[in-house]
Amino acid sequence: MEKGCFVITILKDNRNPKETRYNYSLCFSIGLHNRDAAILQEIQTYFNGVGRITALDKEADHYRVTSLKELALIIAHFDKYPLITQKLADYLLFKQAFELISRKEHLAKDGYLKLIAIKSSINKGLSPDLKAIFPNVTPIQRPLVVEKLSKTLIG
Repeated sequence: MEKGCFVITILKDNRNPKETRYNYSLCFSIGLHNRDAAILQEIQTYFNGVGRITALDKEADHYRVTSLKELALIIAHFDKYPLITQKLADYLLFKQAFELISRKEHLAKDGYLKLIAIKSSINKGLSPDLKAIFPNVTPIQRPLVVEKLSKTLIG
């Protein structure tokens, strides 16, 4: 079991004003079988100790980074060392969301609608509940990622 992902979470919060009744959060996570917990500790050390390692279930552990300040280190890393798989598209969308939230644009209607449009294009998109609440949101165009195949010489 291994899984790494960039997540945008949107949850309803009735304490917020009527226009923006949602909380928005970002998370970078890596999940590994708990026999590989030392790898997660090495990753956390590499990122200067940011984030948390927790048990995901009885067989898996999770490394998660959720604070904007700490996510800035993750963003800087993947800007310097870009992903070379389709996961790059999720990263680029996640980075857009990170920048939007960092600039506090998500606090205005246009900003949170843009954040929802980004969320609709990342990973599995919007949940059925969010699709029902925001039926007119047009997903952001997903970045096109062309994977480079390495050449292997067989001899």
